Amino acid sequence: MPMLWVYARGPVRDVGVVVGVRAAPGGGVAYYETERGWAGYLLPCGELEGAVEQVDLLLKHRMFPSTW
Repeated sequence: MPMLWVYARGPVRDVGVVVGVRAAPGGGVAYYETERGWAGYLLPCGELEGAVEQVDLLLKHRMFPSTW
């Protein structure tokens, strides 16, 4: 299964998230954080910009936990 490793390098620590695509209920496909399975659901594949924003927020939170 193809997966994408998204990595951010920070001043104090480096963080990353692995994003994959899987079948979604109702016949579509969705982006998700692979390490969390369906709990890591991001957005349907048709909403790429929104999924990118979700990944950006995840990385920022992992780099700076107080930003959630």
